[in-house]
Amino acid sequence: MSQSIFRTLGRKMVAPAVIATATGLIAATNAASANAAPQYNLTGLGFLPNGSGSYATALNNSGQVAGYAYNSAGYYRAFLYSNGAMQDLGTLGGKYSVAYAINSSGQVAGYSDLTGDAQYHAFLYSNGAMQDLGTLGGNYSEAYAINKLGQVAGYTDISASSTFVYHAFLYSNGKMQDLGTLGTDSVAYAINSSGQVAGYSNLTSGSYHAFLYSNGAMQDLGTLGGQSSSAYAINSSGQVAGYSALTSGDNYHAFLYSNGKMQDLGTLGGSFSYAYGIDNTGQVVGEAYTAGRDHHAFLYENGTMYDLNNLISPNSGWTLTKATAINASGDIVGYGVDPNGGTEAFLLTPAPEPAALGLFALGAVGLLLKPRRAGGH
Repeated sequence: MSQSIFRTLGRKMVAPAVIATATGLIAATNAASANAAPQYNLTGLGFLPNGSGSYATALNNSGQVAGYAYNSAGYYRAFLYSNGAMQDLGTLGGKYSVAYAINSSGQVAGYSDLTGDAQYHAFLYSNGAMQDLGTLGGNYSEAYAINKLGQVAGYTDISASSTFVYHAFLYSNGKMQDLGTLGTDSVAYAINSSGQVAGYSNLTSGSYHAFLYSNGAMQDLGTLGGQSSSAYAINSSGQVAGYSALTSGDNYHAFLYSNGKMQDLGTLGGSFSYAYGIDNTGQVVGEAYTAGRDHHAFLYENGTMYDLNNLISPNSGWTLTKATAINASGDIVGYGVDPNGGTEAFLLTPAPEPAALGLFALGAVGLLLKPRRAGGH
C-alpha cells in the first residue's frame, strides 16, 4: 500500500514518521515470515488408563491420531486419539494390537494377535469394529497403511510351512492381493489415494531396495549409492520418502524420491537419518542423529532439515525423538521423552506465523488514521 493512500485516508494527513514506522514494521514482519523456521505448539497425548508409554504412528487431516500404548496389564494396544481422548481399539481376540495408519474417515489399520497368541493378523478398524484381514496362506500379516478409499497395504506370510516367506499385499474390496517382489520377500509401508504402494523388497543378492508399485508393476527405486534402501511414505503426487545406505560405510540417510531421482536429505549432524512421513507439498518428517548421537525428530522443508526440538518452546521439558507423520495442515505426530521421563506420543500444531503481526500492524495504523469525533477522546 503506498504512502499516498495512507496520507489521504479519512481525509486526514498523517505524519510521514508514522507512515515510515508502520511500513517498515510490515516489511520486516513479512521478511521474517519468509525466512524464519516454523514454530509449533506441543500437546502430549497421554496414556491409556493406568498405563504407561504411548507411541503415535499416524494422523489424518482432521487431527485424529492412531498409534499404540501400554494398558494397565502391560500389553500394548492400538489406540485412536480424537477430541482429546485416547480410545483402546481392542484386539482380534488376543492380548495386544498395534495401529499404524488412519485415513480421512477415521478408519484405522494395524495388526493384532489372535486367541492363543500363536498368530497375528492385519486388521481394519471401522465403525467401532475390528475386522481380521486374514493372510495369503500363512499365519501372519501386518497392515501399515490405508488410503481414503479404505485400501490397506502391508505384508503377509504366504507359506503355511515353518518357512517364513512374506510378500507385500494390497487389500481392496474384501480381497488381499499379492504385490510380488523384486527378488524374494517384500513389505508395503505406504499407500496413496491413487493406490500406489511403497515399501521395500529383498533382492536375490541379499540386499533390499525401496520400491514403488504402480499400474501393476513393482519399480526398484535404487539407493543413495549403498546396497540397501527402504520406502516408508508416499504422497498423492507419487513422491516417496524413506532411507538408504550411502556409498561408503554403513551410514543411512533419509531420502526424498521425486521425478525419478533419489535425493539425500542429510542429517542433524550425526551419521544417520530416517524418513517416515511426507505430505502433499513434499515436507518430510522422521528421526536423525545429532552430532552427540542423540535421536531427534526432524522436519525437512525447502531444502533444510530442522530439529523439531528447536521449533517448540525451550521450556517444554520434552525431547522429541521420532516424528512419524505429517498432515495437510502441517500437524506432526510422533513420540519422545516427556517432562516426567516417560515415552509419550505427541502432536505438534503450527503456531501462528509472524505474518499475523503484520496484520496487527495494519490494524494499529488503522486506529491512528481513524477520524475522531469532535470533542471525543
